[in-house]
Amino acid sequence: MRIKKARHELIKDMLFVLIGIVVAIILSRLGFINYLVNMVSNQIIISFIAGVFFTSVFTIAPAAVALVDIADASVMTVAFYGSLGALCGDLILFYFIRDHFAENLIASVKPSVTKNILNSFHLGFMKWLSPVLGALIIASPLPDELGLTLLGISKTRISILIPISFVMNFLGIIALLYFSSVL
Repeated sequence: MRIKKARHELIKDMLFVLIGIVVAIILSRLGFINYLVNMVSNQIIISFIAGVFFTSVFTIAPAAVALVDIADASVMTVAFYGSLGALCGDLILFYFIRDHFAENLIASVKPSVTKNILNSFHLGFMKWLSPVLGALIIASPLPDELGLTLLGISKTRISILIPISFVMNFLGIIALLYFSSVL
């Protein structure tokens, strides 16, 4: 019964992700993001807030639009403060994923399979590969939840997560701003 309930919770989490994507696309298409950016004139505040929302699958689309929209003045300022915001967002997600999502994911699989999977993250090359993959996912345009899940499963400490998150989000935002200016 426990596995069935955990799978139900996991499906509910995935449904929320899908709803978040749809809402983000609608808000972006309606011009709501541009309206908010024009309403607040402080580039640092907008960069930080957009950075917080840049980390989640629910809000990555409108946050990316906002970051690109305000980056005309200073790419480095937008990337720096956006990365600080993304770091805050990642810390919130890390606690949520570690305490809620990972529990549901682990509980939805048979105990013997779960034990084998979790043990593999603490042995051999997976011990260092999962944090590296998690960091690369954070830097990529993919939402940070998957990377944070890998970091959470591999028992990455907060003192390691903070610099990884900041640097990788900084690189990801710089890449986003560069490619948006090229296209």
